[in-house]
Amino acid sequence: MVLLRQQQQSRKRSSSSFVPSCPPPKIPKPQNDIGTAVDAVEKMVSILAEGGCTLVNPLGPPSLPSDPYKLRRQLSRLFSSTDDRSVFLSGFSSYIQSSSNLRRVLMSSNGSNFGPARSESLVRHLLLVAPIQLDIQIMLLEKLPEYFDVVPGDSQTSLSLEDDVSRLIINQFRWLDFVVDPSSFTDKLLQVLSICPLHFKKEIIGSLPEIIGDQNNKTVIDSLEQMLHEDPSVIVPVLDSFSNLNLDDQLQEQVITIALSCIRTIDAEHMPCLLRFLLLSATQLNVRRIISQIREHLKFVRTPHNRTMQKNKLKGKLVVDNTEASVLDALRSSLQFKSLLCQEIMKELNGLEKPRDHKVIDMWLLILLYTNGESMRKSVEKVFKKKIVEGCIQEVMLDQCIRGNKELAQEYFLSFLSLSEYILACKEQKARDFGIYMYTLLFEEFADTYSRQEVLGALVTHVGSAVSFEVTSALQIMASLASKHARELIPLSYHINGILDYLEGLTVENLYKVGHPDLKYKKMGLIGTLKIVSCLGVESNVTSSSPFQKSNAEEAVELLETGLESCKQSCLSLIFFYDELTAILESTTLHPIIMDWIGKHLGEFESIFLSDLDGGQLPSRIPYCGLEGELWMNLDGEMSPICLNILPLASSSQNASLQFLPANFHLLSTVERLTNQGSLGGIDALLGCPMLLPSSKYFLEAEWQSLTGKQKQIICLSLYYAMNWIRELLNAFCTQVDGRFECISQTSKDDIMQKLLKRMRNLVFLESLLSHSIRMCPVTLPQLHLRVEHCGSAFINQPNHVGNKEKKNEPKMTPESTSPNKRKHKKTSKTSAIGTDGNLHQQTLFDVLRKAGAVTSQEVPDKVSSKDMATSTSVDHNSHVFNESVLIEVSPVSQALESQKFRFRPLLLECFSILTFSKDHDTCCSDPVAELPLYLYLIHDLQHKLDYFASPTKQCSSRNIIAAAVTRMTLDEFLSKIRPLFQSLKSNLDSSFCILKEGEGNKTCQEHWKFQSTAAGNPDLTNVVPSNSSISTMVFKEILNCFSKMLNLSEVQRYRSVLSDLLEAFQPDKALDSGSLDVHPCPSPGTIEYLYLGACSFVECILDAVCSFSFILASEALFTLESAVTSFQEVMDKLDGDDKIIQSAFHQILPLLRGRLASSAKKLLKHKWDNKNLENGWKNKGERVQKILRTYLEYDESISDLLDELACTILPQVSLTTMAEDEDYGFPTLCSATFLSWYRVLFEVNLTVLGKLVKEVVRLEKVRPGFQPVNVHTLLIRLQKNVNVVVALVSMCRTHDKVTLHAMAVKYGGKFVDSFLKAFDFLQVHFQMHNEAILLLVKELQKATRTVQTLCSEAKGLKQTVITSKIPAAKRSLERFLFRVKALLHSTSNGCTFWMGNLKHKDLRGQVVSSQAYVDDGIDSIDEDPEGAVDVDPQGSVPSASENSENE
Repeated sequence: MVLLRQQQQSRKRSSSSFVPSCPPPKIPKPQNDIGTAVDAVEKMVSILAEGGCTLVNPLGPPSLPSDPYKLRRQLSRLFSSTDDRSVFLSGFSSYIQSSSNLRRVLMSSNGSNFGPARSESLVRHLLLVAPIQLDIQIMLLEKLPEYFDVVPGDSQTSLSLEDDVSRLIINQFRWLDFVVDPSSFTDKLLQVLSICPLHFKKEIIGSLPEIIGDQNNKTVIDSLEQMLHEDPSVIVPVLDSFSNLNLDDQLQEQVITIALSCIRTIDAEHMPCLLRFLLLSATQLNVRRIISQIREHLKFVRTPHNRTMQKNKLKGKLVVDNTEASVLDALRSSLQFKSLLCQEIMKELNGLEKPRDHKVIDMWLLILLYTNGESMRKSVEKVFKKKIVEGCIQEVMLDQCIRGNKELAQEYFLSFLSLSEYILACKEQKARDFGIYMYTLLFEEFADTYSRQEVLGALVTHVGSAVSFEVTSALQIMASLASKHARELIPLSYHINGILDYLEGLTVENLYKVGHPDLKYKKMGLIGTLKIVSCLGVESNVTSSSPFQKSNAEEAVELLETGLESCKQSCLSLIFFYDELTAILESTTLHPIIMDWIGKHLGEFESIFLSDLDGGQLPSRIPYCGLEGELWMNLDGEMSPICLNILPLASSSQNASLQFLPANFHLLSTVERLTNQGSLGGIDALLGCPMLLPSSKYFLEAEWQSLTGKQKQIICLSLYYAMNWIRELLNAFCTQVDGRFECISQTSKDDIMQKLLKRMRNLVFLESLLSHSIRMCPVTLPQLHLRVEHCGSAFINQPNHVGNKEKKNEPKMTPESTSPNKRKHKKTSKTSAIGTDGNLHQQTLFDVLRKAGAVTSQEVPDKVSSKDMATSTSVDHNSHVFNESVLIEVSPVSQALESQKFRFRPLLLECFSILTFSKDHDTCCSDPVAELPLYLYLIHDLQHKLDYFASPTKQCSSRNIIAAAVTRMTLDEFLSKIRPLFQSLKSNLDSSFCILKEGEGNKTCQEHWKFQSTAAGNPDLTNVVPSNSSISTMVFKEILNCFSKMLNLSEVQRYRSVLSDLLEAFQPDKALDSGSLDVHPCPSPGTIEYLYLGACSFVECILDAVCSFSFILASEALFTLESAVTSFQEVMDKLDGDDKIIQSAFHQILPLLRGRLASSAKKLLKHKWDNKNLENGWKNKGERVQKILRTYLEYDESISDLLDELACTILPQVSLTTMAEDEDYGFPTLCSATFLSWYRVLFEVNLTVLGKLVKEVVRLEKVRPGFQPVNVHTLLIRLQKNVNVVVALVSMCRTHDKVTLHAMAVKYGGKFVDSFLKAFDFLQVHFQMHNEAILLLVKELQKATRTVQTLCSEAKGLKQTVITSKIPAAKRSLERFLFRVKALLHSTSNGCTFWMGNLKHKDLRGQVVSSQAYVDDGIDSIDEDPEGAVDVDPQGSVPSASENSENE
């Protein structure tokens, strides 16, 4: 390769090595007389023997003396005599006539026992004897042709160096200390070189700078030029030699001329070397000539190497040779190295005026300059734009660079894209047209996802520029791509969605380019179409039009008709169309013409979905697919004139119509409300009308087992459609009772309230029944809601999403379902796999099935594994059947519907008004359990909507799908709607608390539940019963969680009125006792600080009460109290600096609240919990215990003392005992099941305390004037406590065998050392005054580092992967600690001594073990030992290795 070798003088022969030549050589010819030849050889052998060299060595090459220099000096003196010289040369010539002898003298010789292990060959030593050097050189060169045929033909197969005599001969000439006659030697070498085989010729040419001196450079260059003319294939070694010869200016120009002449004739594979040589040889005098010749003669033509082609053809492959990429790489690297080249290229291109003078290489040169750095980009962009506008750079040149050359252009893709962005933003139309072509070409040629994402992202950026011509050009490109490459754009739709952010700035012509028949693109087209409708169809938008011109409203109607027509073959598209149109109606008042069109379209609702009743009964009973029908949930009784035809449609070919039924009704109710001043009186019959569903007898065991798979699926789908129909009824009619419209009479409101409560009971009943049915007959439910993904389309791309299957299902408009046999297991496993994270999924109520008399609902675990789900699914047909021995209870756990929740219709915020309805029971008792399941359903949904706003990123998740109803809202709008619910939440919390407090003594009134269920029209299924404790527990937890999340919403903390309403709702029944607050002055009632105190007192009272019967609920109350204190802290931080009084009150109250929180956490930790209150013992309670303990530690005033007490006194007692459950160490929550949780928290909190201390130290170091010695002493004491804690925790590993414990010790021990090292500068500054305290710190911490070191060693030996993964980081920390201690002590001169050495190999219990016990640690032990072997002796004595080992 041609590299920067002009400066590498090490390879060049120096002129100082020239030695005055001896008389011309007289090499005696081989003697004809055999006796004479033998005599000469013997004489030669004797001469060498006298010098200590044994030529005849049966074991190998000649044996050289231990001092070869003495041999050379002796031979030089001896050969002063002409006779001895001639005889020696004659004997040597005769001796090497044998090929074996020649190989022996050329090979490196073995030295004597006292010499070097390997030495140079005998010939090499003889060449360093000046009187015979030239003779030996010529003799060897003459022998060279005899060994050309060792490798037959022109093959490049090379032998090893020891077998290849020709290479051995040439190898003797490299790097000689001197050359006696360089001219004669060079002439002879070049003479032999002319007849060498090609492969050997290349090797010699490349080695010429190492063989000859600088005196004959002219001869060498002339000879190499002649060889290039004869055989251009030697160009690479010739250029290599040119680069390494020490040439003057004249010869350098001759070399440049030779290289330039080769551009036209050189093979393509050698072009990169030639270009690199030329460009790196450029100077101010020749740079223009070099650039011009390269531009003129360099051709980008693919010429795959013949051997490569043949080789690949034999393999059945055709791989394109990457010669052009190598050429570009050579150009790029050279341009990076020399700015002179960049400047000259720009001058050269600017000087070109005619299009015919521009070539493809010019485009590549601009790209290379643009890629190399920021400094040239502005200039390149200007030149590029100028050339395009002038017509010098044309599309065909771009094609030659990119089209078909993806591999070549891939590395420069971003440069092409960046230039495209610049060109498309230009004002000149010609430049933008070229930019359009560039973008299209880049998209078509670079088919990988990354490249196309970048292209689309750049186009979206153009769309958002708000520059009309730039936006138009960008959309023109995207429209062209959508028409040509629709299928390729499907996976990239989420990038195109970025256009939706800029719809306000687009014209009507722009939006028509976004349409596409595919669902994802159709969504964008529908949004654009409806956006135009919202603009054109505004009632106030009156435009004068001629009789021959349509009005804006008429244009909008045509758009609606077009959009509706395009959606008729796709259920999801139609659902999306209805929902988006409804959203526009909610926010915009449209022209009456448009409203009339919508009303006419909705007129088909009755004929499709409704049937007439006769006296509230079906006129005839016709089976549907063998299933008998029955009217369910008739709230109007005999007065009901109609029913909803769910079963007939679900069992017919028109079942797809049920998929858009809820969306259609949502639009219908919105239009009815808008056209009737908010009243839904025209469709109020729908609220109470019954639904035609499968007969309830099929939910009995015998009947269910007799059904076919298709019939079971029809039943499940019927329940599903009925459930979503009720959801939309609630969404529509809750608007009638939320107080927004005054046109509704109070009587109507009361009637609607009663029906809404009944419909809620219907909804809970149907969801529980559907959950149980799907367990027995797994079905993939059709999607009924397709919302706009504000956070991208990632969720649509999930396997469960119907969007991926829409293509298959859309033409038939049939709901998705699974076959009863083949796909059942697959769907079931998928469903169970998704529902494993309880924090990410909405929970349902009636979905835990268990045998009568089995465990209570409270014993149901929080999470159900996929394995358990698969097991339960596999036995559904045998054990999970409808019979009276199986109870469907209200429970917090649901898995059957969890993975399909995103398919449901969302509940709107108006539905939460049900929580505010007053309870007026007409039954035997006022049992709140009968209503709590309904409120729990709504509260749980509210919590997920709060999660959407509480998450700072609002990433797509299952919760966000559930929160679809709030994605169009701001947080302010959301808070304004839920603000009236605060008091209702508190009331339901009180109800659930009272039920839990009474416990099992308050038996649920079953007659009350049955009466309410019958009144709501639910079928009489005796196996559906409420669960007192589980419902109340869930309500308690959900309301506390909602309260916590609302307190910590940023908008709630910002707006005092909302915060006051929220806190005021959760005040205790009795007013606060100002005397017990210990705050002076006591805050006034109604102030924020007073309300915070009241809310915290209320939660504390609940916590104290639930401690008597539930650990779970007590911990939930504590977490809520912590949220309140955190919210108080954040509100205080946001206070303005003007109101000093309020700030003072907050600063007084905060320590009080923190103390009460710590006290409550301590109470939970010290409470004596029995098994009944623990709900299944301490199993799965580790995370809760961790949070409670962390709260206790972090909010305690003396956290360092508390850590020291727990780590050094309490925890060691547990680790040293049998860790029995009934042992009491002052903390009943500390036992064998929770020990690791305590251990982890103490480590983590100690690290947090140390981090704060280090920050304080750094801050004080910056303010040195106020840094008093007393402060230093205090900080050292605090630091000592942190060290004591970590030493105590790590030392527990010596008596505790749990691998998890050891892993935590290694992990957190290393992290502690890292944090501790950040304070070392502080320790070094104050070492002179506090040396004893600092030395104590180091020696104490050394105990922990040695234990960590032992843990690492044992873990490696025992292959404990849980620990070994943490070893590298820990060992780095220990090494840093070791050397920082060494630096600290060596930089101070107070007599302290630092000692470091190897320790004895001991186990955790201090027993000495064999160093070879762990074979794999043989190498690591050298590195491991020093970390532990640190000993600091303040007395100045240095312990020995054995003493230090024993004292460990």
